[in-house]
Amino acid sequence: MDTFCLFRLYCPKAELIELVIFETYEQQEGESHSMNKLDDGSWHLKLPGDYTGFYYAYRISHPKDNHALLHTDHLIADPWSLQVKTLNHYQQHARTRIVSSEPFDWEGDTFVIPEEQRDLVIYEAHVKDLTAHPSAGSSAPGTYNGFIEPGITGGIEHLKRLGVNAVEFLPLQKAAGFEPPFNKNTPEGFLNTWNPYSRNYWGYMTSFFFAPETLYASDAGSHPGEYGGSPEVAARELKQVIKELHKAGIAVIMDVVYNHVSQYDLSPLKYTDQQDFFRTDHDGNLTSESGCGNDLRTEDPYIRDLIVSSVVWWMKEYHIDGFRFDLANLIDRQTIAEIRKETDKINPNALLIAEPWGGGYDPTGFSGHGWSSWNDQIRNGVKGYDPIFTPGFIFGRWHYETNREALENYIRGTLIHESNGRFHRQEHALNYLESHDGYTLGDFIRIALDHQKKDKQFDHKLSTIALDEQEMRCAKLAALFLFTSQGIPMIHQGQEWARSKWIVPENNNDPDAQKLDHNSYEKDNATNYLDFSEIGYNPELFDYYRGLIRLRKNTEAFRLAKARDINFHPYEDARHITFEVSAKHTPETVYLVSLNGNPDSDHAVHLPEGKWDLIADHSGIYADKPVPVRGKKIDVPRTSGIILRRTSA
Repeated sequence: MDTFCLFRLYCPKAELIELVIFETYEQQEGESHSMNKLDDGSWHLKLPGDYTGFYYAYRISHPKDNHALLHTDHLIADPWSLQVKTLNHYQQHARTRIVSSEPFDWEGDTFVIPEEQRDLVIYEAHVKDLTAHPSAGSSAPGTYNGFIEPGITGGIEHLKRLGVNAVEFLPLQKAAGFEPPFNKNTPEGFLNTWNPYSRNYWGYMTSFFFAPETLYASDAGSHPGEYGGSPEVAARELKQVIKELHKAGIAVIMDVVYNHVSQYDLSPLKYTDQQDFFRTDHDGNLTSESGCGNDLRTEDPYIRDLIVSSVVWWMKEYHIDGFRFDLANLIDRQTIAEIRKETDKINPNALLIAEPWGGGYDPTGFSGHGWSSWNDQIRNGVKGYDPIFTPGFIFGRWHYETNREALENYIRGTLIHESNGRFHRQEHALNYLESHDGYTLGDFIRIALDHQKKDKQFDHKLSTIALDEQEMRCAKLAALFLFTSQGIPMIHQGQEWARSKWIVPENNNDPDAQKLDHNSYEKDNATNYLDFSEIGYNPELFDYYRGLIRLRKNTEAFRLAKARDINFHPYEDARHITFEVSAKHTPETVYLVSLNGNPDSDHAVHLPEGKWDLIADHSGIYADKPVPVRGKKIDVPRTSGIILRRTSA
């Protein structure tokens, strides 16, 4: 059989397209071939021979008089690239690697996400942050390989020690990780006045929807001007990460960005057809509801196919268990429905999570499509929206949309038809109090209780870590609320020890250096890297989270209770929330949870009939060694909570 390679690029407005092939990425002069335009607007070329492992890109010529299209003399990589290699530069200079079947031994691996998604406890993390700090103990810090290194403190070992059963990785698709140099004009006319780090560390500037990020490959350079890693190495090592996580019973959820693309690089979608592939205003300017300079026109049939095919590819090729969609409200609803339809064909249990804002707010609509959503209602109700102006329940205050009835509904699953309800089903409530966005929960608490900490420049990070008594009370009460609420709980990396994001000073004139950070997207440094030695400053909180995770996983009542199975006790103080709960399969076991958000006074709870054991309070989790309760009532101290279990009626 004759071997050949077929190239295809949909670029309907181009006048001329040349394919340029290179034996290696580093090769300067490639072999050029003119392509043929077909009636459907696509360009084709069939070359005899085997080009596996070669690289290619396109030289695209648009009509010069069409100013709505982008023109460049640079080569443009394929928007459907399965693997790309790049330079650590704001333009990336990406080239597509030609991929044939590259064997990988999955050892029978398959999806591990449970049919009952409420059984999940999700840990949001950046793959590099888990091993980049020396305290992680990795011999390959900040890499895919380092993440699965056995016997260390960080990486997968930390997830196993904590007890979570799902990890939600910040973006792993190939992104533009570097921005133009700070305060220097570029030849293209860019002037970066906002980012002294010149990095997009988190990865939310996606360039290639099918290709894995190469910056975490074992051979990747991390400095400007270096090569960003071999794509075939990145693909193999990322698959190994997923396989090892699955072996540990940990599902893999990937944060994906389909609402916009990278802004300053040679983005293939922009240079093939910016006019049709992106949303524009009445004057033809790109819209920016995403806040990132461009909004993808997801309703365009080509873009819709690109998005849906990308999701399918990651499930089939990389065994991804679920996806969290950045600013998902910017994705049209037909595409949302298509994603659900196609993922169901591969794995009906696939977890689809929307960040349900961006040009609007519609968690209820996503729930109607069978999607979960980040539940900002419980976040704002429990901790508040702003630590100074709108603190929440754990501080004895009410966020402006919140009252006692709303908090009770958050515990039931934030169901529609009840106060502040958003979801048709409990499993659609992805409950969280901290994410990569905003202050860490620990810093939120620190600032809420001492406003001067918002703009204070601390001498050293360790001076911010250890919680005082009231801060610890707030942190534990927040955790207790989260893990006893119906839905799917998610915590963010380091939340389990009240991690602080102290801005590490660098020689870049960042005016916020040494302050607490609320938006660390650009910092590839110890501001983001997890310092596991910090656990020693708040060890009781770390143990508290471990205990609550274990308790939730072992207690159906905190995962699978129906709204009707949760009965609230009325109290005069609206900040005192007490409820009884049981589950269908264990109706004989009843739990009583009491949450006291009042910072000034204790509350007495009069107990229903039966023998009750204390299994959690402010001091710890005692599920394995319950403490019998004597008498007919129990006091719940200020800013704290308790869990009781009835052993007999």
